[in-house]
Amino acid sequence: MRVMVIGSGGREFAIGRVLKQDSAVTELFFAPGNGATTMLGQNVAIKDYGELAQFALDNKIDLTIVGPEGPLSDGVVDVFKAKGLVIFGPSKAAAQLEGSKVYMKNFLAKYNIPTARYIETDHIGDAFKFIESLTPPIVVKADGLCAGKGVIIAMSYEEAKVAVSEMLSGKSFGDAGKRVVVEEFLDGYELSMFALCDGKDFILLPAAQDHKRLLDNDEGPNTGGMGAYAPTPLVDDVIYEKVKDRIVRPTLKGMQEEGAPFEGVLFIGLMIVNGEPITLEFNVRFGDPECEILMPLLKTPASELFYKAATKQLDTLNVEFYDKYAVGVVMASRNYPYDNSEPAEIIVDEIHHAEIAQNTHIAYAGVAAEDGKLYATGGRVLVCVGVGESIKEARDRAYMLCGQVHFAGKKLRSDIAYQALR
Repeated sequence: MRVMVIGSGGREFAIGRVLKQDSAVTELFFAPGNGATTMLGQNVAIKDYGELAQFALDNKIDLTIVGPEGPLSDGVVDVFKAKGLVIFGPSKAAAQLEGSKVYMKNFLAKYNIPTARYIETDHIGDAFKFIESLTPPIVVKADGLCAGKGVIIAMSYEEAKVAVSEMLSGKSFGDAGKRVVVEEFLDGYELSMFALCDGKDFILLPAAQDHKRLLDNDEGPNTGGMGAYAPTPLVDDVIYEKVKDRIVRPTLKGMQEEGAPFEGVLFIGLMIVNGEPITLEFNVRFGDPECEILMPLLKTPASELFYKAATKQLDTLNVEFYDKYAVGVVMASRNYPYDNSEPAEIIVDEIHHAEIAQNTHIAYAGVAAEDGKLYATGGRVLVCVGVGESIKEARDRAYMLCGQVHFAGKKLRSDIAYQALR
């Protein structure tokens, strides 16, 4: 099988890594990939989706997997399907579940899927009136795609009103904030769950927990994610069943009724309040860094899972996961998330310890290759992943690997998975 992965981050590296280990995969392509994906396959420098689909046809690509939200919202899946190609991901219409928070919240309300009380508006007076009906903290979200950063947790009425004003004026997130969602803050614990869907059937993956804040003890600004672990012990079979019955099934049924059957990854951001799962948000792709820790737990061949999901055959597949835990620690560049950073050479020490060599790996993201060397190019640079029989063992191994990786200005949290270990 010849497979192409669209994207350039750690998520796409992680997917490529498990495909590289898959005996059914004979050739692997990345479009555009990054400086390290050439370790796994061939990078393809084609930006136009029509040209990329033609490349897939000419090179007899059997399966294309789309990683990031941008190409999905732009309709890359529709372009590929129009040429009769097999591609894993939602259509442009279905990708609105992430592309527009207004669409998503209205969809949840229409199909009675549990979510926080909210208003969606482009009118500052209506937003202010609703803000005053809530008790802080208050959640303010930009409608459009903001690379995972368009959500403000306001600790006061004044802060919420400033956030709304700056979004609606275009100051905060440009056109993405010209319509806003204001909603009540839910007090519970947050989880990420991922359902692989084929329009009708789905497979729910082990629940993960992400660490959004830049600094230890969940302090500092929100980021795209500084680490994650899975599966989390905070989820039991009862919660999994509630998520399936109250969220995933009605979502798939609702999207069919909307004329946009959902195929691809449904990423459910959840708040568990008194044992009840409430939907915070949907994304239409794997989370990053959650993908980097879920892929090594997958026992079923990845090519089979993605291909059957892309060809509406999930009901024929019995998916298995390793009975293990994975922890991922993000290493970011010096100025992340505030500003760009100078490129810095990445040095990885030779690993002599068998335990580390066999149970850890690096998923590369913000990197470039030059003269046989790898450079950190800014943002989130890489994820050190550890796998173990317990969360503690997996975490300890991930941090041992972190100690082997060096580049100027590297920053990382020292407390990933603390929720499960305290």
